[in-house]
Amino acid sequence: MDETDNRLIAALRHDARASLSDLSIRLGLSRTTVRSRIEKLQARGDILGFTVVVRADTARDPVRGLMMIAIEGRGTERIIRQLQGMVEIRAVHSTNGRWDVIVEIGTDTLEQFDSVLFRIRKLDGVVASETSLLLSTRKSA
Repeated sequence: MDETDNRLIAALRHDARASLSDLSIRLGLSRTTVRSRIEKLQARGDILGFTVVVRADTARDPVRGLMMIAIEGRGTERIIRQLQGMVEIRAVHSTNGRWDVIVEIGTDTLEQFDSVLFRIRKLDGVVASETSLLLSTRKSA
């Protein structure tokens, strides 16, 4: 991929429904060139598809956050199992660096979110944590 392909993909990420005419104006290319590049990117597998984000996708879990967790000793697997059993936990990630585990949390209210944080901090072996609320999502897989 060259710089033009990267600019085209960035434009499509911004608006995957943009017309060939709009893309060609934005990128300073002909419509034929834009169409050809999109087809080549799809054929090579660089573009796997296009998607739609609907209101329901963002309405779930109005309160979302990431909690980084430090675990004492060899209790990581046990704590991961306990985290996976919590309905508010959307994902559990192992990581390197300062934190042992990062969890994605989603709830309906701040009170519920606080309750989840409290329950996690009480788990035997959790020695430190840091939590960040997610304010908005600019790009999602």
